Amino acid sequence: MDAMKYLFVPLIIFMAVVAPMWIRAHYRSRAEADKKRKHLENEALREMWERAGKLEERIASLEAILDAEVPGWRDK
Repeated sequence: MDAMKYLFVPLIIFMAVVAPMWIRAHYRSRAEADKKRKHLENEALREMWERAGKLEERIASLEAILDAEVPGWRDK
């Protein structure tokens, strides 16, 4: 019982001061990490979109070459 009496005040101070600051810092760092992750994901998506456009151009070029050299290649 005497130990509880000596732990009561520090526990109240911890719950009133330290715990809210700790929780706020945790969620703030989580939000910053999410923002950074979303930025990286958007950058990767943009790069994939550009690469897909280049691949479409290459396919169109290859199809044009095949149309010129092998006229019936699409029918096979």
